[in-house]
Amino acid sequence: MADFVAERAWQRYHTARNLAASVCIEAAELLEHYQWLTAEEAAQRTRHDPAFRHAVGEELADVFLYLLSLANVMDLDITSTIHAKMEKNRRKYPAGAYYGHYERPAGSVSVAAGAGGSARRRGIRRGSRNGHK
Repeated sequence: MADFVAERAWQRYHTARNLAASVCIEAAELLEHYQWLTAEEAAQRTRHDPAFRHAVGEELADVFLYLLSLANVMDLDITSTIHAKMEKNRRKYPAGAYYGHYERPAGSVSVAAGAGGSARRRGIRRGSRNGHK
């Protein structure tokens, strides 16, 4: 991916912020293929519809390539990062305790709330910056 970007002199556009935004945009395009499908319809099309699988595969590739570009910009060893994250997940969700079911571990913070808690708990109103109008 780094070679592809360099061959086109796109480095100035491939900033961490732009790439993170692009991951979200492409992930939304991936989700769009499943919008309005029931779980059963989604499973059926995912397994048996070649055109659907191709379209979803292209969106998966877009997300993956932007993630690789972000790792490149951050000079992040993605292989080591993935291995470390999987080890953390193994400790957090031991197979014996979570086999066949999932419950959020006590004391964990949701992704939406973030480490600092929800915007509402911090007194920030939607559409405002730093809690100001």
